[in-house]
Amino acid sequence: MSFLTLLTLVAAIAIVGIFILTSAIKVVREYQRLVVFRLGKSIGKKGPGLVFLIPIVDRPVWVDLREFFLEIPSQTCITKDNAPINIDFLIYFKVFNPEFSVIQVADFAGAARGIATTTLRAVVGDISLDDVLAKREQINQVLRAKLDEVTERWGVKVTTVEIREILPPREVQEAMTRQMSAERSRRAVVTEALGKREAAVTVAEGEKQAAILRAEGDRQSAILRAEGFSLALDKIFSVAKNIDSKTLTLQYFEALKSLGQGESTKFIFPMEFTKLMEPLTGLIGDKGEKK
Repeated sequence: MSFLTLLTLVAAIAIVGIFILTSAIKVVREYQRLVVFRLGKSIGKKGPGLVFLIPIVDRPVWVDLREFFLEIPSQTCITKDNAPINIDFLIYFKVFNPEFSVIQVADFAGAARGIATTTLRAVVGDISLDDVLAKREQINQVLRAKLDEVTERWGVKVTTVEIREILPPREVQEAMTRQMSAERSRRAVVTEALGKREAAVTVAEGEKQAAILRAEGDRQSAILRAEGFSLALDKIFSVAKNIDSKTLTLQYFEALKSLGQGESTKFIFPMEFTKLMEPLTGLIGDKGEKK
């Protein structure tokens, strides 16, 4: 055997050995699983970690356990009130049974897309146009529940359904635009009316407070005037108590003296004037006796 032939044989054995090793040893990551078929029969899932297979006899199928999304293109649906509407949405799913996902369905993406389309039309067909536009979250929940019922037998869990865009007919969009404009105008009018009302209330409240303050000032002023008048009367009364009859008589004579300085030649005195003279007479008598 020549050297070249020996070298070729060694190379062939090495290639076969490498092929056997790569076929027999698999490194499975944490988010992956291997569904192993031995002579066509499933022997279950393997991994994560190092997995040993029988070359040629075992055939592995890789399954990814991470969450994926499936984009459903825009679909034209007819609402309960016969209005055409275009909807596109996303489906988020993950495999929870790797063996079922390989055995029970051949093309999960295609099958899920078909189920999602028919389910969407069925759900939207039972809802009016206004509810489709207003109850997006409710539609998401219904779609997720219905899709999950179907995909569960495939070992796949639908985690979320999110409607991405809803496009109503052009005439409906124009009507919505007009409605929004009218609503904004209504809100502007209401806001302006509320502002005027608050301003009027503020002005009235200010005038009320001013009137209260004026009334309070007038009341305090009246109280002070009354108190001053009362104090004056008390003062007069206290002084008057100390004046005796003789002092009054002298005051009467001072008044007569003022009258005598006038131009009148006749004076009329009331009868009660004699009573005023009695204290003076008594005063003069007292002075005569002392002399």
